[in-house]
Amino acid sequence: MKHPDDLLVAIAAMVESQHSSRMSLTVVIPGAVITGRLAPEALWKERVAEVLRDSEHLGRFATAFTPPQGDDHRPEHGDGPTHLHFHVARILQGSFGIPETGGMYRVALKDVSAWTIGDIGYSDQ
Repeated sequence: MKHPDDLLVAIAAMVESQHSSRMSLTVVIPGAVITGRLAPEALWKERVAEVLRDSEHLGRFATAFTPPQGDDHRPEHGDGPTHLHFHVARILQGSFGIPETGGMYRVALKDVSAWTIGDIGYSDQ
């Protein structure tokens, strides 16, 4: 099993502990480059649950992302973060990002082969 980058794990832990969604990051994983802002796991799950609840056909799946009553919104892992939670994120494909408006992605830290601080974008100018 591949060991995640300790510095990237520390950044993910800071996002979790500060409940901040301002850190922009770009990661390379097998088959994709994802760029966007990191979010704490609880915030990410809350937003995914909202999107699912608003869907006529997918609403029942929202419960998988909703913490039980009385939960203190802590991540499901005890030894530190295991995943990065992106929101307002895009998969970079050629000269544009998919989707244009940004999406919600969960990436296993162990799958990240390269990363950089910042949100990468393209410009025709």
